[in-house]
Amino acid sequence: MKRIIKATATVGGMTMISRVLGFVRDMVIARLFGASAGADAFFVAFKIPNFFRRLFAEGAFSQAFVPVLAETKEKGGQDAVRHLVGAIAFRLGVVLLALTLFGVLGASLWMTVFAPGFRSDPEKFALATDMLRLTFPYLMLISLVALSSALMNTYNRFAVPAFTPVWLNLVLIGSAIWLSPMLDIPVMALAWGVLIAGVVQLLFHLPFLWQMGLLPKPTSAPDKGVNEVGRLMIPALFGVSVAQINLLVDTILASFLVTGSVSWLYYSDRLMEFPLGVFGVALATVVLPGLSRKAANADWAGFQQDLDFALKLVAIIAVPAMLGLMLLAQPLLVTLFFYGEFSAFDVQMASQSLVAYSFGLLGFILVKVLAPAFYARKDMKTPVKIAVVALVSNIVLNLLLIGPLAHAGLALATSLSAFLNASLLYYFLVKQQVFRPQSPWLRFSFQVGLAVVVMSLVILFINPDHQAWLLFNAWQRVGWLFGLVFVAMVVYAMTLIIFGFRPRRFFQSKVTD
Repeated sequence: MKRIIKATATVGGMTMISRVLGFVRDMVIARLFGASAGADAFFVAFKIPNFFRRLFAEGAFSQAFVPVLAETKEKGGQDAVRHLVGAIAFRLGVVLLALTLFGVLGASLWMTVFAPGFRSDPEKFALATDMLRLTFPYLMLISLVALSSALMNTYNRFAVPAFTPVWLNLVLIGSAIWLSPMLDIPVMALAWGVLIAGVVQLLFHLPFLWQMGLLPKPTSAPDKGVNEVGRLMIPALFGVSVAQINLLVDTILASFLVTGSVSWLYYSDRLMEFPLGVFGVALATVVLPGLSRKAANADWAGFQQDLDFALKLVAIIAVPAMLGLMLLAQPLLVTLFFYGEFSAFDVQMASQSLVAYSFGLLGFILVKVLAPAFYARKDMKTPVKIAVVALVSNIVLNLLLIGPLAHAGLALATSLSAFLNASLLYYFLVKQQVFRPQSPWLRFSFQVGLAVVVMSLVILFINPDHQAWLLFNAWQRVGWLFGLVFVAMVVYAMTLIIFGFRPRRFFQSKVTD
């Protein structure tokens, strides 16, 4: 348990730095470009390479590669790892190069697929296509970074991969402030920033890989681990595709809504991604290599204890974060983005989708923690089947909710399908006797539930009304927001302790790695 806590804290801390800078980045973009047609164009142009990155690199590839890498490390030694890495790097590089060339040359085709609604506005479509030609090579660069990150995470070196997104935020901030005034179309600076950031992130990783003795030496020589990764990637690719198709469907439908809808979804999603990235992604990053090691060594007792502890961490952190985001949606958006080109109407629209996204935060985090329990055992088929069910439900809910709720309906559909996905993952883990709760959850759930209710009542009581937030100056907004968050955290923690929760006992190590 100590390993999980320490590693999650490391990844979460580094991710916190990245997310804070990400907010600064989004504040700069909102101030300079608002929820305009140019902003909509950039967010779609940036989403497309990220779609494929999550599909191939951080998605199917990582889920297939990490268990094989962990097993090779445990059973084959360092030389076997180097050979596997070189063979994987060669094949991954060839695929990425081909995909990148296809993306750049066929930019208008990809834009038609991802944002067909832009076709009704030729100027917006042309701008988005030009941006995509600059942002698509980011796929190749960041996918190689993902390979490096998988290596480091398997060797319990979590800090560098977690810090890497900081460079993206810094470069985009610099591009928006200093490069945009130099261009005929200022918003194009953001697309250039994405490309530059990919180069910087890859170069940042190379010295650390060299220090570890794992700097890839690409080779076309065969390796049985490559075949294993390929075998595992096929079902994993389908599983990850389902999640990414959900995002694709959301983007397609949002492109048909009024101008600003893509941006409202983006800004609200960014706020929801803060706790998801700081805690959910951090915990999932740590859990997969650990569970893979336990599975490789057939330590099923340790496997279940690690997963049980991870789920308790999810409950104690994600539940209050979910309700806090829902209750403070408008204050957060006003404090961070209500400047320059970002209007009060934009705040109102973005808050609707933020509340809808926030509702699904617990589901999103549970999926990220439960799915690795399948991947670690090289069971890719079960999550795929579950993801297909989630995909179908998301599409149906999108079509049902977009009419009455517009862009917020897309966000709510995503949240509901995330809960369905998480519920089915948990059900099959228990059904397959891979997992069962390791200690009584009833008392623990009561403590968390009661603390969350008290925290929510306090927020509702002391939170100023929406009009007051709009009239506050920047420093007043920041002061009130930090004050509300601090009070909420203190009330939540004190209520937990009053009703019997003991942090020392909870975090006490039960398993040593």
